[in-house]
Amino acid sequence: MVLPYEVFIKLSVALMLGLLIGIDRQLKHKPLGLKTSMVICVASCLITIVSIESFHRYASPTFNAMDPMRLAAQIVSGVGFLGAGVILRRSNDVISGLTTAAMIWAASGLGIAIGAGFYAEAFYVVILLIAAVNILPLFVKRLGPSTLSKRDVAVKIVMEPNMKMTELLQAIERKGDSLKQQKKYEIDIRNIKIRDLENGNQQIDLTISAPEKQYTTEIYYLFKKIDHVLTVDVEHL
Repeated sequence: MVLPYEVFIKLSVALMLGLLIGIDRQLKHKPLGLKTSMVICVASCLITIVSIESFHRYASPTFNAMDPMRLAAQIVSGVGFLGAGVILRRSNDVISGLTTAAMIWAASGLGIAIGAGFYAEAFYVVILLIAAVNILPLFVKRLGPSTLSKRDVAVKIVMEPNMKMTELLQAIERKGDSLKQQKKYEIDIRNIKIRDLENGNQQIDLTISAPEKQYTTEIYYLFKKIDHVLTVDVEHL
């Protein structure tokens, strides 16, 4: 059997490894971020510990082939479908709701742990999950690379028909470089999508990285002042 302190060590290590995975994913602007990876890693560790320890606790010479976690395994699978219902794919191909889905799945793990009698482990995991979602990301963003303190912003620009699309993109990049030199704020263009509209106008869909403290209105007017731009739509991702 696993000693009590070993359980807490395992859960803490799971939290730290999940944090490392989350940092790597967020640096690469992937959907799996800090909170989601930590929640999944800690909850998976908890369910594994409960599964192993339940056999030692409840198996007997008469029923040495029993599997006390058979129903628990079905719970995990069933709740997985429930969590999938809160994951949304927006019109701009951005996925949201991953952390909520992970928390739903983690909640099922906590219920399994309590049902199996692992009260201390369940309470400790609750503390780790709260820290993973609310506290640790703040420290990582403050002490880590500046990329971690940025958020993605979707910008839709409708411009009048012209043959100077390249010049428009160059103007956007020049404005971004100018703002960096002035140390006002820093934006980086990560993705560009261009398409024609039925009325002859052209639409540019941009995904940019901007500091979390930057106001949406600043991003709006940054693009609104560019020549040939008709409308600008800004959305936080």
